[in-house]
This record gives sequence, structure tokens and C-alpha cells, in this order.
Amino acid sequence: MKLDRRQFLRNGAGMAATLSLGGLPELGCSRGAEPASDATVFRGGVVLPVDEGFSEHSALLIRGNRIAGVGSDEAILAEAGTGARIVDLEGRTVLPGFIEPHMHFLLLAGLGHVEDVGPFAQPTFEACLAALRQIRDAARAQGPEAWVMGRQFDPILLEPARELTTRELDEIAPDRPAFVLNASGHIAYVNSRALDAAGIARDAPDPAGGEFGRQADGTLNGVLYGPSAQIPVLMSNPEIQARMNREFVAAGIEVGETAATLGITTLCDQATGVLSGAAELARYREMYAEGRMKARLRAYLYDFHEAPWRGADVRPGDGDALLRVAGLKLVTDGSNQGFTGRQREPYWTRDTLGLYYIDPPVLRDLVERYAAEGWPLSMHGNGDAAIDSILDAVEHARDRGIDVRALRCRIEHCSILHDDQIARIQELGMGPSFLINHVHYWGHVMRDQVFGPEKVQLLDRCASVERVGIPWVMHSDAPVSPLGSLHKIRVAVARDLWKEPGAVLVPSERVPVEAAIRSITRTAAWQCHSEHEIGSLEAGKLADLVVLESDPRKAEPTAISEIRVSETWMDGRRVFQA
Repeated sequence: MKLDRRQFLRNGAGMAATLSLGGLPELGCSRGAEPASDATVFRGGVVLPVDEGFSEHSALLIRGNRIAGVGSDEAILAEAGTGARIVDLEGRTVLPGFIEPHMHFLLLAGLGHVEDVGPFAQPTFEACLAALRQIRDAARAQGPEAWVMGRQFDPILLEPARELTTRELDEIAPDRPAFVLNASGHIAYVNSRALDAAGIARDAPDPAGGEFGRQADGTLNGVLYGPSAQIPVLMSNPEIQARMNREFVAAGIEVGETAATLGITTLCDQATGVLSGAAELARYREMYAEGRMKARLRAYLYDFHEAPWRGADVRPGDGDALLRVAGLKLVTDGSNQGFTGRQREPYWTRDTLGLYYIDPPVLRDLVERYAAEGWPLSMHGNGDAAIDSILDAVEHARDRGIDVRALRCRIEHCSILHDDQIARIQELGMGPSFLINHVHYWGHVMRDQVFGPEKVQLLDRCASVERVGIPWVMHSDAPVSPLGSLHKIRVAVARDLWKEPGAVLVPSERVPVEAAIRSITRTAAWQCHSEHEIGSLEAGKLADLVVLESDPRKAEPTAISEIRVSETWMDGRRVFQA
């Protein structure tokens, strides 16, 4: 199966919030008559409410912005009464609106305008350099203050693999700073001018929780590992802060529009406040002011070694059905494909264990403090040693008398998972959130370069946690991989590799379609502490739904991602029609 490059490159922008349920404008009548009441009936298709029993019906009734019921065409038409809008599904399939439980709104909104120089756009190192030279020429035309900026660079997917350093970037941009973000978001590549702009000396020591790449003589080579190394350089670019102030709201609304085209009605931002703390929530709220935002937001506040939330008047659960603070985010290590995820044993082809962004004793204290304050915790853990540190910290909090099960603590990415860790996750009432596209886009390098053929069997163990009844979800980590829920279903069911058509990575971890659908609807709502309002088409919940041209349960697994999103409805109103 060839990579759908258009799908991979589809990126949006944005963030949001509001404290009122101001409705979205109606964008035109669906396949039916103009309404004479607040009731809308969807009939003549397949309705999958994703309730406890995964039942199937032919009709759905909504009243205003709420689900009123599901059932047969006859029963629902009778319940609706006269004057209801009728939407003829013509055999199409209705599901709850998809929930993206882990993405990065700031990167999509704040850096969505930055040119993609990654391997799906520029498949060789020389092509990437040529693209950066074009970006440099455009920056020179803008003026002396403009930086050379790129994103999605991923050396492990290049042929041959090769990193960017000051050697290449100083030659390309000797007159201005250059900053290129790795696709993982955990590594950046900068030139000497960018280091100067951030006041970082060539012999600077490594920052806490991060690391500087170095030349043979110990001087910095421009490779920055971890947020503590990257963010000071990125924020030295005046255009980034200017964009946050000038264009962020409009860019966020565009992210919502992109989500609607993909059937996504809720986005869960996993790094809210990473740059400006509580001020980012205020910008999110602005996106709903005129009713143009087409997706709900759930926000996990980013905390990295005393980030700006301490002292801010923000609590879990603050907000409303459109924007709500869901919890707090901690990042314990880096990325496996970047060899910075923290491992129990060295990587297959690198003599390194990776990095702890937060040392285990510090993580233990942070988890205890935040859990005692009632914060649901979302903890990034890619390597198996990082996951050990997360489990140790949550167990410590439990042993100190904190009801950690009530917090539904999450392990984000949860890439490498041993049987003993699965048992501990179950005991602690935690939930893994898998970056399932690791399998599809990076599976071949995970097997051949990162972990080797034996350890790669532990990658994204969806079926293993499903078998023991652990609630799990899967995410895109956009822009690390593209937004797209149907593609995630496809990968969970097929576990096929982009680079090797017909190949399957760890077939024993494939899951049924129904389990994959549940993970991006019902269970995702539960993990985001929103199961009372979204995630299934059950009476009383908000009317968020997606209409698909065909039933994913009946498609060949690798064809699930090709199913067309016909319509998306959010808060009882249609926000997208193909």
C-alpha cells in the first residue's frame, strides 16, 4: 500500500475554549427537508452508538444539541413526531464523533505555517537541504530578522539516514538563525546564529532534563535533545511570539476545520501552556467567541520542572463542554525513533539508554504532589524504563493513601510494554494511550534499527491490553503523525507497514474493528474525563457524530483509511459535508 502523501501532509492549526455553549452556525441542510422543530432524524442506514454492547440500529434521533435515542426507522420516526428534519442516510454509517486523545494544538497552530522538510515531502537528505535553501531565500526576501524554519525532519526515515548539524545549517544560513524541528517534536536542529540568539555558548553544559549534541571536541553541534534544550532557542525567534499574539486564534479555528473534515469532534491538547502558561487558555477561549470553532477541546496543562501553572487559578474540570481542563501533563523521556526514549537496555544499534527528562525521584515527588491535589495525570513514557518510572511513581502515590484509580492516570505513547507492566497498569487503574502510527510509518525502523526483531514484539500492544480488559486509546500525536481517526483504526486492525507493502508487524497485536472504534470514541471520552457528555450516541449526551460513506466493520482492513467522511455534526449542527 503506497503512502497517501496528501493525508500525511494534511495539517491544520489551532486551540480553543469558552465558558458558554454558544452554538455553531448551520452550514446548510443535510439530505432532507428544512426542520420545523428542533428534532433531527437520521434514518435508512447503519447507526452504531458504541454503547456497552456495541449495538446496531438503523435510525438516530437528536433534539437540539442532545442525543434523544436510537432504534428502528419506524420507532425513531414515531418518537420524533411531526416537523422533524429527516436525514436520509442512504445506507451510510453513523458513529459517535471521533475523539483525538493526544495531539499538540500549539504546534499545529503556531508552527503549522512552517514548511515540511520531512522525508514524506523530501525523501533524501540532499532534497531536504535544497528545500531549506529555498526557505532561506524566502526569509532573506522578508528581511534581516526572518529565521529559516522547517519541521518534520526525521533522519531515521531518510535514505541514507543522516542528521542535520551546524555544519550544514551554518552553510545554508550564515546570516540568520535556522531552526528545524524533528518530526517527533523531541529533537531540534539549529545553526550557530540560533544558538547565539538564545545566548547558548558553544561549551554550555547540558540543561536539566535535556541534552546538547556535541562535536568530537565537546563543542555544541546544533542538535538539541528535549524541551529544555529546544524551547529557549525557539522562543528567541520574535516571529513565534508575534504569531501567538497576532494569528493564533485564526490558526486554531483552521485546526478545528481540518478536524471536522476527518470526523473529529473533540481534540485533546497534550501540552497546553508550554510557552505562555494560563494565557494560552485565554487564547483558546477566543476561538469560540464567534461560534466558528468546529471541535471541542480537552486540555492537559503542560508541566516541566515547575512550568507556569504553579500559582495559577486553574483546576481540573474548569471550563465547559466546549473547552475543559482535563488534567496535567508530565513528560518523562524522549522518542524511541530519536533514540532518546529511556530504555532498560541499550538500543539495538546505539550504545545508549536514552534520556530521562524527569529523573525518577523527581517524578515520584511531582506525581505525589499533583495526585494529592486531585490532578488527573497524563504521563509521556516511550521507553520501557520511563514507563517503569511512571508506574513506580503512581504506586508510590497510592501507597501514600492517594486514590490514584479515581484519577485515571494515563501513559502516553506507552510504546514498549512488558507483561509485568501490563499487570501493574491494570492494578493501578491506569490507561495506555498508544501512538499507533509508530507501527505504520516507523515499524520497519523500529524493528531494524531501534529495538531489533525481539523487543519490537512489545510495540503498541493493543490486543494484549484489550484481552485483560484495560481501557486503552490510540492517538496521532499530530503533527508527529497526521490527524486521521480512520487511519488509526486501519493500523490497529492491520498493523501494516508503509515501507513494506503486505508486511505485518506483530500480527498477534491486531485488534477487531469494534475494539479500535471504541478506543477513539467511548474509551477516549473516558480517558479525557468526558464520558458523561461525549463518546457514544446515548440519550442525553451531546450530539457529536460522524457519517461515513461505508461501514468500517465490513471493509478490508487496509482500506478502512480510504472510507470517506460524508458529514460531521458537532453540538447538534452539521459542521462539515463532503
